[in-house]
Amino acid sequence: MTDPNKGTKLTLYWLSQSRSHRILFLLESLHLTYTLKLYHRGPDKLAPPELKEIHPLGKSPLMTVEPPNCTSPIVLAESGVIMEYLLDHFGSNAEKPLIPNRYKEGQEGMVGQETEEWMRYRYYMHYAEGSLMPFLVMQLVMDTVKNPPGMPFFIKPLPRLVAGQVENAFLTRNITAHLEFLEDQLKTSPNGGKYICGTELTGADIMMSFPVIAMAGRVDLKSFPLLKGYAERLQLEEAYLAGVRKVEEIDGKFEASL
Repeated sequence: MTDPNKGTKLTLYWLSQSRSHRILFLLESLHLTYTLKLYHRGPDKLAPPELKEIHPLGKSPLMTVEPPNCTSPIVLAESGVIMEYLLDHFGSNAEKPLIPNRYKEGQEGMVGQETEEWMRYRYYMHYAEGSLMPFLVMQLVMDTVKNPPGMPFFIKPLPRLVAGQVENAFLTRNITAHLEFLEDQLKTSPNGGKYICGTELTGADIMMSFPVIAMAGRVDLKSFPLLKGYAERLQLEEAYLAGVRKVEEIDGKFEASL
């Protein structure tokens, strides 16, 4: 039987309530074997300093890759880098392709002849972190500002006022714009598909899983039924659930969102 790992040892450094779960989602989708090392956020919601032993920035996700006969592990950081690396080397393991066909039939290599499915795939692999996540992180910061730990109760109205003004002037309307955009993108998914790139799950859906599920846990999506259904559908994917079970086996619990 062919080794899906090609003799490579993979270690995922998984941080609770972080982007790292989508890497676990992908690992399971590719039927790879791996070592899972779990870390937890501190009371300050930050990653523990131990992650800096793996990568100087100490952020998550992190993965080490040890091919046969390697002298030192390859350290991968950033969700997009990790996902593209895994798809480049192990993408053929998936039961169905996680990268759509790039070109229309008979138009291979021609400028402007990419399929809509592939163009969406390439876009969402970058959109998730480049456009959507900054606003979700800012919302998390504003939520913390509104209720700062250890601050005397008589001072709390001031940071709440400041955070509220930021939300009203900037944050809420930008998040709403993204919700409307994603609802429309799902409405116009190629071939009437229920995924962001069409009828089948792709790496872009896995990349989008963290911000979409995080939003579903923090934002009322009743006005965005397709997006709400999309978030629910991603959480029912067998590879996603397999990753959840792996975490629960080690840690006893799993929390998806920020």
